[in-house]
Amino acid sequence: MTMTNKKNVPGSRTDAGEDDDLSSCASEDEPMEETRVKDAQLESDDSDDESDDTDEEASDADEDGEDSPSVFIPGKTPLAKDEELVMDNSAYVLYQQATTTAPCLSFAVLRDNLGDNRADVFPLTAYIVAGTQAEQHEQNNLLCMKLWNMHRIDESRADGDSDEDDVNDEDPPQDGANKKPKLSVALVPHPGAVNRVRVQQLDNGKQICASWSESGSVYLTDITSAMEATEKSELLTRYVKNRLAPKPFFKFSGHKKEGFGLDWSPVVTGQLASGDCYRNIHVWRLADSGRWKVDDRPLMGHTASVEDLQWSPREPSVLASCSVDRSVRIFDIRANPAKACMLTAQEAHVSDVNVIAWNRVEQAFLLSGGDDGVINVWDLRQFKSGKPVSQFEHHEAPITSIEWHPTDSTVFAVSSEDDCVTLWDLAIERDVTDGCMKGADGDVCDDLPAQLLFIHQGQQEVKECHWHPQMPGILVSTAHSGFNIFRTISV
Repeated sequence: MTMTNKKNVPGSRTDAGEDDDLSSCASEDEPMEETRVKDAQLESDDSDDESDDTDEEASDADEDGEDSPSVFIPGKTPLAKDEELVMDNSAYVLYQQATTTAPCLSFAVLRDNLGDNRADVFPLTAYIVAGTQAEQHEQNNLLCMKLWNMHRIDESRADGDSDEDDVNDEDPPQDGANKKPKLSVALVPHPGAVNRVRVQQLDNGKQICASWSESGSVYLTDITSAMEATEKSELLTRYVKNRLAPKPFFKFSGHKKEGFGLDWSPVVTGQLASGDCYRNIHVWRLADSGRWKVDDRPLMGHTASVEDLQWSPREPSVLASCSVDRSVRIFDIRANPAKACMLTAQEAHVSDVNVIAWNRVEQAFLLSGGDDGVINVWDLRQFKSGKPVSQFEHHEAPITSIEWHPTDSTVFAVSSEDDCVTLWDLAIERDVTDGCMKGADGDVCDDLPAQLLFIHQGQQEVKECHWHPQMPGILVSTAHSGFNIFRTISV
């Protein structure tokens, strides 16, 4: 875990420079015909001289033994009135920010045609769909975004670091203007604030976005044309001028309340599950005729709000769920919906279970995160015992998102209401012979789980985090304060 500070903490900053900041020019407050969604370009940081002076002062202070960098651990290290958190760039390979006029509390990272395993091939490009939480019902949108020209942090080789796995030596040198990250956004009007967004590409290549609305309905929208519009400025201009934004082509209003549970099956194309705040789960299917059908008989078992859903990465009929009733359940949708619940961890957490994640590599393992701030690791082969095989109590507030790394079976990411995103590796065990990083108050690592790799800060009210499926190590998080796109030296 790399955390050096003044107090320094990776990801937490009070002086975010424009050279890091992707800004959305899309305004959800304007009508579509007046909204000119543009490429967002950053101004270069011309404060080199000032930075040099600061570095010299810091060096002098270090020589005097004062104001030396120290480790900052959220919730454990006190922060004096005259201290501030400053980001340590050497802890990151990539770090970018993006902001939108309305917060987006749910998003999906899309697969693209640019290839797999390209996290070291800079500059990077990513495609994201997010749903807004605007104050006015009619001002909400799906934001179809292309984030591109994202370069690695130059300081990632600080202190002589030359790890070839962290960066691409063939990344050609470019001047500051050419290294500005860019953002293109196409708006798709949405009926109400978006509780959750999930996207699946169908066999015909269409990108179908499922979205939970605060109105209590779940919508399907073909966002293919909107994503295509982000590729070139002339396409985006035509998209806006001709009002080409797609509308939902399917709506399900059979839920009794609004909800948050939503997941596409990775095994069966067109198979979707949605769960509501009443307690019901409905299964959707794309029929051979091309029509969408929703079983109006809900899966029975939960006694309170269904918070999250996860389809099995291998079994087409197996679905996991978690709930405010503190349980995690496994369903087989081939059975009668009233009897489809096959396995239950009745007291999975001491309070609401907010999120779950199914391991796509080692498919016997499931993660859960609760209102208690606890992370549980479940082995489905021992699920009947009702006890997790591992438990971590690091976060000091409810867990809001949890996700396994797409290719590394032991690594996962977690976000919490304590404004932290943490990275974990279950394969790590503490070596008592290893030294510990020292802070002003002595050893600060003793009380931390050995499996905790990294603590990322700098956002407020973090709601979701997702790995990029084709760029291992690239993580995207969304919060009330905007998006972070980053890769640490740890993963």
